[in-house]
Amino acid sequence: MNTKQTSGTRITIVGLMLALLLVSLDSTILSTAIPTIVVDLGGMAQFFWVFSAYMVASAAGMPIFGKLSDQYGRKLFFVLGLILFMIGSLLCGSSQSMTQLILYRVLQGIGGGALMPVIFTIIFDLFPPDKRGKIVGLFSSVFGLSSVLGPLAGAFFSDHLHWRWIFYINLPLGIASLLLVAYFYRESFARIRPSIDWAGTLLLIGSILCLMFALEWGGKQYSWSSPLVISLFTASGVLLLVFLWVETRAADPLIPLSLFKKKLFVSSMAIGVGFGMILMGGASLIPLFIQGVNGGSATNAGIVLMPMMLSLVAGSTIGGIFLSRTAYRNLMLPGVTCLLASVILLSLITPDTARWLITLDMILMGLGIGISFPVSSLMAQDGIGKHQRGTVNSLVRFSQALGNTLGISLLGSLQTNALTTRYGEWFVKNEPGDLFRDPEALLNQEMRSTIPAGQLDQLTGILSDSIAYAFMWAVPIVIVTFIFILWIGNAKIEKKEPIQPVPNAIHGR
Repeated sequence: MNTKQTSGTRITIVGLMLALLLVSLDSTILSTAIPTIVVDLGGMAQFFWVFSAYMVASAAGMPIFGKLSDQYGRKLFFVLGLILFMIGSLLCGSSQSMTQLILYRVLQGIGGGALMPVIFTIIFDLFPPDKRGKIVGLFSSVFGLSSVLGPLAGAFFSDHLHWRWIFYINLPLGIASLLLVAYFYRESFARIRPSIDWAGTLLLIGSILCLMFALEWGGKQYSWSSPLVISLFTASGVLLLVFLWVETRAADPLIPLSLFKKKLFVSSMAIGVGFGMILMGGASLIPLFIQGVNGGSATNAGIVLMPMMLSLVAGSTIGGIFLSRTAYRNLMLPGVTCLLASVILLSLITPDTARWLITLDMILMGLGIGISFPVSSLMAQDGIGKHQRGTVNSLVRFSQALGNTLGISLLGSLQTNALTTRYGEWFVKNEPGDLFRDPEALLNQEMRSTIPAGQLDQLTGILSDSIAYAFMWAVPIVIVTFIFILWIGNAKIEKKEPIQPVPNAIHGR
């Protein structure tokens, strides 16, 4: 690679990192700004859709755009995804009602669903296998940084400028990213003659949408046993079965089922789901403990998460550095051990648990998950030809997104059900009055101050036990992930690209 090519690659990397930062920030930046948005636009009963609309649209689009990038090229769908994301950002910033904001977040999510897998696929195209570890570790650390910077940026824009700038700021940064990648990224590959699997595409989108809506609604707006949630799960399963049948007969299937015969690919998917569940479970339950049990503010809760996110960045960097030097399993085992230790300790959490111990738990969790990010991404690509790289990348990102949703839905529901049951029993026994009928009273500093000390200790103990109960169920999730890591064997990163024939190829630029 000559000096000019090296310079172009470096500038392309800057553009890609900027785009990834924008997409990952958009998943966290609204958390501290949503109260201000609700005051301005109204729609208190709808605000959860501001998050769900983006997540569902993004997850549904990932496998589709990954496959299309294999057929038509990476740059086309990077540019398309970023333009859709910026248009969505502009419209979100101009929203005059909560309904408009939700609809525009769908457009943003579609753009994000294109960008997330394509960004990592371009990285794999730019670097040979033995050079990818460090750069993937660097890109994976962006997720940790966005988790820290997102809430802080959201609070800053809401308090000092206007919440609309949360979206408008994406425009100049997005344009800069677009210009850098469009000009400096030189794409050269064998394009595949398009043979779009329309039936498979529509069936997969339908299955993903039903699944994501069921997970988003279950245990929140509707009980898990409600006819709507059960119907959505059933529809998702039926559509998935029909999709698998269609894929066995498609000339160029959207998702080649032969991928699931590859041990490293299947392990990477399973690890992505498991680690994604624990990441979002910890990120949602620990702030609840700090606010509801310790009586801290939202700022205090955010500060407690910072060690986890910073250790996640460190873990991603460590994993990327050593990835080319040792087997995948040798890196993953220390990571999953840290993660297992953290969830076991958190399953024993009580109101008397010292803050330093909670911080240590967060650091262990961040390290364990951080190490897995670059390893699972590269492991899935083992033995995969360039013409399937986008598809594989999109499925890995989808597994992580699915894990995030499962973590919030399932672990959150376990905690909520345990809290509701114990709190209801305590309420009937003590009859404190309607003022404390809702457990959310523990999150309100003014209401907490009116609860007698003895009763407050009992209530915070109930909340603490419910959080520990959820983490107790996180232990078997990590153990299953541990088994998949053992299944990896002694495989390590390949030094050279696998040589595989490209079907129906048109060579050119």
